Amino acid sequence: MSAAYHLVEAHPDADVVLLEAEPVLAHHTTGRSAAILVENLSTKPNRVLTRASVDFLHDPPEGLVDAPLLSPRTVMHISSEEQSEEMDELLAKGSSLPSPSVELTVDEAMGYFPPLRRELIHRAALEPDCADMDVGALHQAYVRGFRRGGGQISTTARVDAARSDGDGWCLETTDGVIGVDVVVNAAGAWGDMVAVSAGVEPIGLQPRRRTAFMVDGPGCDTTGWSFTAGIGHNWYVKHDGVQMLCSLGDETPSEPCDAKPEELDVALAIERINGATTLGIRSVNSAWAGLRTFTPDLSLAIGPDPDTPTFVWCVGQGGCGIQTSRGAGLLLADLALGGEPSAVFGGADISGLLPGRFRSHG
Repeated sequence: MSAAYHLVEAHPDADVVLLEAEPVLAHHTTGRSAAILVENLSTKPNRVLTRASVDFLHDPPEGLVDAPLLSPRTVMHISSEEQSEEMDELLAKGSSLPSPSVELTVDEAMGYFPPLRRELIHRAALEPDCADMDVGALHQAYVRGFRRGGGQISTTARVDAARSDGDGWCLETTDGVIGVDVVVNAAGAWGDMVAVSAGVEPIGLQPRRRTAFMVDGPGCDTTGWSFTAGIGHNWYVKHDGVQMLCSLGDETPSEPCDAKPEELDVALAIERINGATTLGIRSVNSAWAGLRTFTPDLSLAIGPDPDTPTFVWCVGQGGCGIQTSRGAGLLLADLALGGEPSAVFGGADISGLLPGRFRSHG
């Protein structure tokens, strides 16, 4: 949706059609995200996209949303003595942010998440200027802007084959045959499959399953508590109203599919969270899973394929797709028809985002 919205914004004379295989939009990973805006996250190229997204998320264009997209939330990481080097690395990466990462004392860490087991905290770090993102509202903002710009959405329209006809493409879909000049591949976990169906070399996408679940909260006022995670994100917890959202932080390789939660992952997460906190989780209210899809070097792939320029990639969002969505959509729209990156990127190096890096001659 972000790619489609930015295409109609950047190219108002173009006819843009979004083809969605499912009966509804955002059925897969987007609709299952526990999205937190954390600038100290992911690879250097992906951080370029996050920086290009932050202002939009804080202050979206007039008429796109009815309420703020962000709600303030701190994020805290805790580590054992054996994980001290990982903590040093995290603090170093967060040192140059507008709101730098801050190391906390044990007492301070307990204040940000009182259920922690004090004796297990060796070090802690706080990301002070993070936020919960209203994923549904952000997605609907892109839908609203896309339709306002004349874009068309066709659901239950899976692309089964794409044939180049010299000047453009003939797409065979479950909703009929469509002719287009440019194909944008924003198919998530199915991105490589779409490429193969178009005769384009895949880039080695790896979908990875992550399971999350809701449990009853501790029954006290949790206002101001941090999203709290082990330093390697091998578990995390955040309060969500009267419940707590929990996860193992798993990244289990998977085929593209409608992911389902695994009981073993839920059980292991409960064991880790109960070991690190006094929450005493015994039962689960609901559970779900989604696929977070990564490129081989963990950075997004955005832009025309070097061998087939009318086939444009927008894949590999991994675990930062929501917070980079504005930057990714904007860069896609800049590059799709042979343009240059917008001024919002400030001349940043985008070479680590271009799909040509996965070709031996790229």
